[in-house]
Amino acid sequence: MAFWFAVACRSPSGSDAASRAPSVTTRASAPPPPTESASAAPEPPAAAPSPPAAASVPAFATPLAPTRVLVVGDSLSDTKAGGGGYLKEALRACPGAELVNRARGGWMVNQMRRDLERVEPSLGRFSHAVVFGGVNDVYSDETAGRTPEKIIRDLEAIYALAKRHGARVIAITIAPWAGFARYYNPKRAESTRIINDWIAGRAASGELEAVVHSGAALSCGEPERLCPEYQAPFRDGLHFGPEGQKRLGQALAPSFAPCP
Repeated sequence: MAFWFAVACRSPSGSDAASRAPSVTTRASAPPPPTESASAAPEPPAAAPSPPAAASVPAFATPLAPTRVLVVGDSLSDTKAGGGGYLKEALRACPGAELVNRARGGWMVNQMRRDLERVEPSLGRFSHAVVFGGVNDVYSDETAGRTPEKIIRDLEAIYALAKRHGARVIAITIAPWAGFARYYNPKRAESTRIINDWIAGRAASGELEAVVHSGAALSCGEPERLCPEYQAPFRDGLHFGPEGQKRLGQALAPSFAPCP
């Protein structure tokens, strides 16, 4: 169960753009007046005046589209499993936002991908897609044969599908989970690092609108472990409670600014 926060930016509002952007239409410069000379021959008749230049019109940005957010993830985003609180915090400044949460506890990213492909005809209505998953895959390497290569391939397909339908894709990296001692081991730690490094690189390449680095938001001293104060009431080292949800939401919020 993991989420890369990743975040999307909108065009500035019309009034802001008008105050900052230069005029796109410029008034033509008048030719300099002729210099007078006592010995100069009489000037020829003045030419007919040119038509007046069009008035300068300020440039306005395209009006902001409504904020409609699709959420793809596992129990860390599934409100029925105690997750998803970070979304409410992230959208606090967007009170009119519409949220469609398709996250399901226990899902691996291949299951998220199939679910998204099933509802593909509806994807064109979303302005943003938040994708937060991967941890269930990583510790299912032996039981389900989930390798970093397979996980990356499914994440890439999810990103591409949402982006193809016009959504700004925000990815949240796999959250720290070293405290989940029953399943965490050096091999899975390395898989987590490989996947998170790959996700981070998608923002630099332009494939993603933004990436939210959950480790930076949710750890405190040990990058691979959840900060103790963010875990309660959970104690498994994998899930995080209200304080952690709030912290992650604050990291995600800039991705939705400004709201219409």
